[in-house]
Amino acid sequence: MLDLISSYENYLLHVKCASTNTALSYLRDIRQYAQWLQSKENAELQDATQAQICKYLTHMNLQGRSASTISRCLASLRNFYTYLVSSGYLRQNPVQGLKAEHRDKKLPQILTGREVELLLAQPSCSDAKGYRDRAMLEVMYATGMRVSELIGLDVKDVSLDGGFVKCTGKKARLIPMYPGAIKALAFYMKEVRPSMLASPNEAALFLNLSGERMSRQGFWKILKQYQKAAGIDKEITPHTLRHSFAVHLLENGADLQSIQEMMGHSDISSTQLYTQLVRQNLKKVYQKYHPKA
Repeated sequence: MLDLISSYENYLLHVKCASTNTALSYLRDIRQYAQWLQSKENAELQDATQAQICKYLTHMNLQGRSASTISRCLASLRNFYTYLVSSGYLRQNPVQGLKAEHRDKKLPQILTGREVELLLAQPSCSDAKGYRDRAMLEVMYATGMRVSELIGLDVKDVSLDGGFVKCTGKKARLIPMYPGAIKALAFYMKEVRPSMLASPNEAALFLNLSGERMSRQGFWKILKQYQKAAGIDKEITPHTLRHSFAVHLLENGADLQSIQEMMGHSDISSTQLYTQLVRQNLKKVYQKYHPKA
């Protein structure tokens, strides 16, 4: 068993060139499945039947695992057994033809325009931290970037004169910013960031209080702090601002293709999800002002 998993790990990292996180996710799913298979079915990976795999997926469901977790596990097993067949370890793929239970995708939560205004107004522009936080939140909402893309920005990625940032995340793209975001970012870059630097060679745009690149965890804590200060009774994550950016653009007449480009979606079906949120919001407004008799 260990030899098969080690061989697959080598294939993922050195042949398929999967990212470390992807490889770790696949391998974790396979090891957990292998342990269950040995303890409950007294079977090895190469001997597993499709019935046993179905039984394992049922076991995961009874353990309260989410549909997305089960679907991911099935994908991991499918890739693993496909590798075993192609490498000559097996003749048939026991996962062939299996499909995870389909469930409707849950619509993401967004902020109203008023809630966005409240959140962006929370940083107190009286010290370096306040000016930095205001700039970060403004840029996040103005561009709809992922948090990894936001904290990954370097100074060279910003054009204040052009009013845009160059995002070099999953899909490289230029994203325009509205005047308020440009103003907040310009003040931070010119008046605040230089005094925060730990090293003159630091390239990161957004710095922590130690003068180094802001981390995901650091931004998360900042966002939760201002959510609480704003009194917003919603579970806000960095992706909430990203979703809100897309929906508010749609509500104001932007077309799906433009939003897809700004968000860096490779497939427009990911962007089309936001049309459901717009329809949902319109229905709520209609029901509020046109109650049933």
